[in-house]
Amino acid sequence: MNDEDTKTDFARLADELQTLNRHRFVRIHNSLWRLVMFQFLRGLAFGLGSVVGATVLVSIVVWWLSQFEFIPIVGDWLGQLVDQIETTRDPE
Repeated sequence: MNDEDTKTDFARLADELQTLNRHRFVRIHNSLWRLVMFQFLRGLAFGLGSVVGATVLVSIVVWWLSQFEFIPIVGDWLGQLVDQIETTRDPE
């Protein structure tokens, strides 16, 4: 490898480093406050998504299990559970 190839390789490497430093991900990590705010918002979004997803999943599973009223033990228990949920929703 000669000096000209080395200079060209270093120039290309410097260009790539400049491109990388202009990337949003690197700019966020250059500032502590931006990083903290980004991670905080990311945590809020993750938490909200987890709660909403779990709520939907549990409601679908409970509804699906409530359809099995012909099973003696599980059907009675799920019937009581559904009645309690409906009572809680419509307090009359």
